[in-house]
Amino acid sequence: MIDSKNNTGDRNTGDRNTGYCNTGDWNTGYCNTGYWNTGDWNTGYCNTGYWNTGDWNTGYRNTGYRNTGYWNTGDWNTGYRNTGDRNTGYRNTGDRNTGYRNTGDWNTGNWNTGYCNTTEPTARLFNKDTGIKFNDLSFPDFFYFETKEWIYGCDMTDKEKEDNPTWKTVDGYLKSYDYQEAWRRSWDKASEEDRAKLFELPNFDADIFKEISGIDVEAKNEPTVNIGGVDYLASDIEEALKDIKPV
Repeated sequence: MIDSKNNTGDRNTGDRNTGYCNTGDWNTGYCNTGYWNTGDWNTGYCNTGYWNTGDWNTGYRNTGYRNTGYWNTGDWNTGYRNTGDRNTGYRNTGDRNTGYRNTGDWNTGNWNTGYCNTTEPTARLFNKDTGIKFNDLSFPDFFYFETKEWIYGCDMTDKEKEDNPTWKTVDGYLKSYDYQEAWRRSWDKASEEDRAKLFELPNFDADIFKEISGIDVEAKNEPTVNIGGVDYLASDIEEALKDIKPV
């Protein structure tokens, strides 16, 4: 049935729509708020895919413009998950790449951070080249840590509830850890088997690893005390308290 605004679908507030729930004009899909969309859930213009917020996209979930791939936030990409512009490859953060996972520009190779490369470099670990390609490397599971964690209300301390008054509304809060603290938490939870993989990495250097993570893998295994969510060496606490008289 055609309504007074020339819509042939239902629940449209725009004009000349043939789909449903469109607030824009000339849409043939569903739930579009832009114009001339033939896909669904688009908020831009002239999209033929789905969930696009930019314009002239033919793929899915693009937030840029004139993308024909998927999950692009840049413009004029024909690949996938690009944040740069004019890429035909995948997961590029640079511009005009036809390769994969490049952060530079004009690369036809993969994993490049420079410009105009046609080959794939080997990875550097601990400030030295390994001679090994990126895809051939394997890292310990504890390397993949989170710097944020959702703390539910039942697990919050009184201080956390005081500092995060909205916790009652959402039943918790998002706790952040600084970079080296996140490293330490992941290391502490890792199995001995997983920790052993660290020492098998090419060019492993304990000093460099400590500089990055704050973890001294050569330190003696001393007991620790957790205060306020942070672990301290028991010997350091004893040293700090030695001149304080007990109550």
